[in-house]
Amino acid sequence: MIFPIKSQRPRWIIAFLGNPGKEYENTRHNAGFMVGDLLASQLGTKINKLRFYALTATVKIGDVSVLLMKPQTYMNNSGTSVAEAVRFYKIPAERVLVVSDEMALRPGRIRLRKHGSAGGHNGLSSIIKHLGTSDFPRIRIGIGQPAHRDYNNADWVLGRFSSEDSELAYDAAKRAAEAACVYISGGAEAAMSEFNGNAAAKKESNI
Repeated sequence: MIFPIKSQRPRWIIAFLGNPGKEYENTRHNAGFMVGDLLASQLGTKINKLRFYALTATVKIGDVSVLLMKPQTYMNNSGTSVAEAVRFYKIPAERVLVVSDEMALRPGRIRLRKHGSAGGHNGLSSIIKHLGTSDFPRIRIGIGQPAHRDYNNADWVLGRFSSEDSELAYDAAKRAAEAACVYISGGAEAAMSEFNGNAAAKKESNI
């Protein structure tokens, strides 16, 4: 079970990456924000308390207190915000779960990793720089790639999903929110087995 709570020192952080402002709402690059808003809505709460250069909320997943955060520093400086919270609560990197968009995955798909490189993602690069390590878990949300090679990637990620892809992105966001909860309450192996393995492949085959 997951619940909003008033105050308790977090043991985990979930950082949902995106860009603040109306002009960036529902863009591909804000897939992380989409997951955060969906999870908060499921909990009957909002990520709206300004701390650590981010909008935040504290919730409980199982018996674990978790800080949800949406950095407001813009994507390329996400690490500034995340590192502030990490230092304040003295949370190790392996308990900082980062949710971001991923061009290498088609819309509707998600992937969990215990660690890894930035893979060209500026938000992840910033977090790696400010934490001094890439050993933090992440959930990647597929946004796909432009059909033509000469299409500017920046324009792609800052563009909005098509109506068809928007439905796929919403389905992926729901699974990502569930995956985040399983990762924290059940552990990395359980979450990756459920959301990266054969069961996940069968679900995604229907997308």
